[in-house]
Amino acid sequence: INDRYEFPLQLDLDKDDGKYLTPDADRSIRNLYTLHSVLVHSGGVHGGHYYAFIRPTLSDQWYKFDDERVTKEDTKKALEEQYGGEEELPQVNPGFNNTPFKFTKYSNAYMLVYIRESDKEKIMCNVDEKDIAEHLRIRLKKEQEEKEHKKKEKAEAHLYTIIKVARDEDLKEQIGKNIYFDLVDHEKVRNFRIQKQLPFNSFKEEVAKEYGIPVQSQRFWLWAKRQNHTYRPNRPLAPHEEAQSVGQLREVSNKAHNAELKLFLEVELGLDLRPIRPPEKSKEDILLFFKLYNPEKEELRFVGRLFVKALGKPSDILTKLNEMAGFSPNEEIELYEEIKFEPNVMCEHIDKKLSFRSSQLEDGDIISFQKPSIPGGDTQVRYKDVPSFLEYVHNRQVVHFRCLEKPKEEEFCLELSKLHTYDDVVERVARQLGLDDPSKVRLTSHNCYSQQPKPQPIRYRGVEHLLDMLVHYNQTSDILYYEVLDIPLPELQCLKTLKVAFHHATKDEVVIHSIRLSKNSTISDVITDLKTKVELSNPDTELRLLEVFYHKIYKIFPPHEKIENINDQYWTLRAEEIPEEEKNLTAQDRLIHVYHFMKDPNQNQ
Repeated sequence: INDRYEFPLQLDLDKDDGKYLTPDADRSIRNLYTLHSVLVHSGGVHGGHYYAFIRPTLSDQWYKFDDERVTKEDTKKALEEQYGGEEELPQVNPGFNNTPFKFTKYSNAYMLVYIRESDKEKIMCNVDEKDIAEHLRIRLKKEQEEKEHKKKEKAEAHLYTIIKVARDEDLKEQIGKNIYFDLVDHEKVRNFRIQKQLPFNSFKEEVAKEYGIPVQSQRFWLWAKRQNHTYRPNRPLAPHEEAQSVGQLREVSNKAHNAELKLFLEVELGLDLRPIRPPEKSKEDILLFFKLYNPEKEELRFVGRLFVKALGKPSDILTKLNEMAGFSPNEEIELYEEIKFEPNVMCEHIDKKLSFRSSQLEDGDIISFQKPSIPGGDTQVRYKDVPSFLEYVHNRQVVHFRCLEKPKEEEFCLELSKLHTYDDVVERVARQLGLDDPSKVRLTSHNCYSQQPKPQPIRYRGVEHLLDMLVHYNQTSDILYYEVLDIPLPELQCLKTLKVAFHHATKDEVVIHSIRLSKNSTISDVITDLKTKVELSNPDTELRLLEVFYHKIYKIFPPHEKIENINDQYWTLRAEEIPEEEKNLTAQDRLIHVYHFMKDPNQNQ
């Protein structure tokens, strides 16, 4: 209720012989009260916002407490403006006799706090720590400490660097599970928060404590982003760089200034599997990373890394690779270089007879290898070699299918490829549904904004690939809706389906008939078809078709009208027998259209 209701700064409850006091009130006390605070509600019945005007010490200065904002306010704001009622806008031309414009105030006082003058000293005293309940004290202290800690971290953030250290263990853990391309997801490796002025050598001591790897056995590599958007270990840190502070090193590695330093920790193990000092690296030594692909299991995993000589050939390391893979020493293997995967996959066969330098291999490059695929082998594999497997991983897409009639419930999921053609997709759906004819499947795309099926289904072969079915403006969805038709979609698209409501002359029932004819048919074809489906009051009765919208006849269709432009989506097509008396109208007769309306109490029109 926004009616005006005034309240005073001082409230005297002794006036009129204390008629506002209860019979058992103590009459010996002076009941004079002073306004301390006004709680205000702004808004309507269905919601709004609360704020308060308070005089914390009962001085003349009021404060407005509005969430986290506290502002000084004058008395008028706290009192008169909170009375509610209507407000007049100041008149623009006061000389003219125009009525002032009034509007209802939507914020006003909701609750008032008054303090009795005689108890003022007792109530307005200071609050000590001991006055606060213990559980609140603990909680406030904890919140305060967290706040201080965050504040300190923020203030000191520029003094620290985050160092992300990737190790062989991370590559083993992630490749083939979380990632397939490149070597590591840096968001999932161990972070160290290190002071910038700390010498890098001291950081190595911290790593030694963390992983039990002696300082002299650690060699760190900087990562570099390549032009093709891949990210690879690029070069080891030089001794003079390790002598610098962490902060200086970060500047070296980062042309883009983010507060992180990403490193790869290379550790070499001796025969007893304990860390040893890393071998000297000359210009001729190239560090390569190796992944193994198993076509039967469709599995890709990291198997290790090796230094090779630039002028050496892959044939020199085949025995070593077989050992890493757990194959017999002279197993025949094929090698591929993973070059990039955005926007599309590039993975090329490596000639084992060419030197690494001729094949343009350099530090940080990735080689995936496998046993050669045997043409016409016993087992049928889906992706016979590394390039086709990486292509599959890059394009695979899990699609959630829902039946169009139940658009909220997921029916099944299929793993498809974004490159699948229209035919591939409906073929897979038909197989899932046990249908012998994929052309009876009709698909509808998903609208990502309304979270509903799009109003128009996808036309037969109307899109090239699965990806085109899933893209909606700039978003990609993973939902498709399907329906099973009774005739193939290409045939259906040449036909027009109309829903016609037939009103029987003598019975009350209404039956909806679906009439499917070729698009160039006319209304008289619809009527001919309908006559075969309904019961007529006599064999030579004539029918007519009307367009009805909200119980009102908008149109009587002429028999020669083509049906292809009729829209039965929003209004009803009504078919009925033409009554005898209408067929024999004389000059004295007039036919009147009536509008049938219900007296609906909800519609006060």
